[in-house]
Amino acid sequence: VNFVVCQLFALLAAVWFRTYLHSSKTSPFIRHVVATLLGLYLALFCFGWYALHFVIQSGISYYIMIIIGVENMHKYCFVFALGYLTVCQITRVYIFDYGQYSADFSGPMMIITQKITSLAFEIHDGMFRKNEDLTPSQRCLAVRRMPSLLEYLSYNCNFMGILAGPLCSYKDYITFIEGRSYQLQQSEANGKEDTKYEQTDPSPNIAVAQKLLICGLSLLFHMTITKTLPVEYNIDDNFRATASWPVRFFYLYVSLMAARPKYYFAWTLADAINNAAGFGFRGYDKNGVTRWDLISNLRIQQIEFSTSFKMFLDNWNIQTALWLKRVCYERATFSPTIQTFILSAIWHGVYPGYYLTFLTGVLMTLAARAIRNNIRHYFVDSPAVKLCYDIVTWMATQAAISYTVVPFVLLSVKPSFTFYSSCYFCLHIASILVLLVFPLKRTQKGSKKHESVQPVWSRKLEEESLLQKNNYSTTNNSLSQKQEITCRYQALKQ
Repeated sequence: VNFVVCQLFALLAAVWFRTYLHSSKTSPFIRHVVATLLGLYLALFCFGWYALHFVIQSGISYYIMIIIGVENMHKYCFVFALGYLTVCQITRVYIFDYGQYSADFSGPMMIITQKITSLAFEIHDGMFRKNEDLTPSQRCLAVRRMPSLLEYLSYNCNFMGILAGPLCSYKDYITFIEGRSYQLQQSEANGKEDTKYEQTDPSPNIAVAQKLLICGLSLLFHMTITKTLPVEYNIDDNFRATASWPVRFFYLYVSLMAARPKYYFAWTLADAINNAAGFGFRGYDKNGVTRWDLISNLRIQQIEFSTSFKMFLDNWNIQTALWLKRVCYERATFSPTIQTFILSAIWHGVYPGYYLTFLTGVLMTLAARAIRNNIRHYFVDSPAVKLCYDIVTWMATQAAISYTVVPFVLLSVKPSFTFYSSCYFCLHIASILVLLVFPLKRTQKGSKKHESVQPVWSRKLEEESLLQKNNYSTTNNSLSQKQEITCRYQALKQ
């Protein structure tokens, strides 16, 4: 209840923030101060004195950045932020309330950890590494001056994202606070500096209303349907003994589908709050319609109708997927796939079910990719055949996703193994057989040398990360504005 009340208050505060503290009416300093104080107030109201962890984690990380220097601070910040988060998760789970989600202060800390580590790597890229050594996305995201303490706290603890995120890049946030996002996005959309649109300030009202409608429907579904379809019923002794395999797999699918609306509600509401404050504008599409999906965390239609494991993960928890790519996969020196899955599991928490889900996810991801690379091209020539193929792959994808995430919901080892053993580990065995029968597609040397084993959420960089609006640093940027717009326009074309 506290969470929902605070988020609704944040929504009203966002409207007020955009109306009365618009960048055209007040200074960035005031906007930073107000956004930070409101965020800390909401955290204190929702989590009590546990909210001090947010300030402690951010404060120590900033101190590390200052004293260590740009050469190695990203490593120290990464270890400290993730370690501090893990200690808090262990304390909450194994000392206070195992299996309970009430007053889960580690949730906001997960987002803050993403921000701390992302910014540390972006500063390292911008102030230490050579420009020619950076990938296009790293070059555009690079931060080329050290943020002030106020900017740092505002980025980590602002009221728009402190409770449920989502993650955004530091440069995007600073550009929003300083009121330059609309001008820069219009320039990017056209591929040139179009000065007649510099004062354009599009209204987010339609986007916010649409997202609030989705929130309402998701909450209604969760309150009415989810309770009647518990995931735990999949391991009920009587159900397993009496139900047929088709019935059991159908219930598995509908029970996991019914578990998703709470995430739809939380993430879409968080997105709407940012939009209501004027943050999240990506630019205009080819028809001139505004796009408010810069920091959106999911695409519901693509999730529910996904026809591949990749498509599902590409549209689920999008900003976390990009974070995993930026701080782990593209920087890993060995076994990037394994390292990325391990990091994702550690970041999510210390429940054993998380690790079972991500280990299963490795098998499912590789098996799904092997099938798609070796079989799909036989079914795409005829529209009728492709339709049948899409229906079959949709059913297979939904079954695989549901099968994979059951431990994520059940949390513990015993019920998770009870479920998998009741299914005779069928999809685990099937995935291994697929990998033995079908070779993984080999790729060209160079930038794609790891593609055959790359986790699907990491492979989104060229599509998602490069499509994202990556705005300018506030001062001392070594690239001119025109050069950076050209950089982003080329990325948009790709």
